[in-house]
Amino acid sequence: MSTETPTERREAAATRRRWVTLAEVVAVAGVLIAALTLWTNWSDHRANEADKIAAQSSAARERTKIDLSAIVQDGGNTLLLKDARHDLQDVTITFPRALGVSPQRPPAEPIIDGSWVSDAMLKLTDGGSDDRAGRLPVLVSVQYFDGDTTRTASGIYDVIWKTHGRRWRSRAFQLEGLQVRQRGGDQAKLDAIWVKEKPTA
Repeated sequence: MSTETPTERREAAATRRRWVTLAEVVAVAGVLIAALTLWTNWSDHRANEADKIAAQSSAARERTKIDLSAIVQDGGNTLLLKDARHDLQDVTITFPRALGVSPQRPPAEPIIDGSWVSDAMLKLTDGGSDDRAGRLPVLVSVQYFDGDTTRTASGIYDVIWKTHGRRWRSRAFQLEGLQVRQRGGDQAKLDAIWVKEKPTA
């Protein structure tokens, strides 16, 4: 026969309940810690995947980007357009409307030919010094291959030019180089630049 008093039995029951409650708390804490660890691992994995995708996207954008440069040819009569990463397939050169020169699409090599604009530029700068230099903004639109994919790009570039005197009171017009002004652009933007920056006699 038990010698426990009712008070002792109540205290023993309360102690057992406390131990059960403590065990439940420990179990719940363990579940929470496991869940937090799982969440952290999954979150880190997603972050790594996102970083990898961002790096791949950045590399793809860099690979497809056009960076035109030009080689001066024929003593300054032409500029041969080049891009270090791509072969240029088709090029269209658009000039400010006020210059009165229609867009040019060279049939063979991707060039800018000084003869397209020499008369207009010499007329525009006539009456001043024979020796002049400046920049002619043009819109260059190109088609090129990126692997097996055909892509297009455009931008406004400055054609660097100069004039100098010759015998018999005539002047020569020469191309000196090409410099990017902005990626993208259109005829309206090109015309606005020309209004602000065109040379005067």
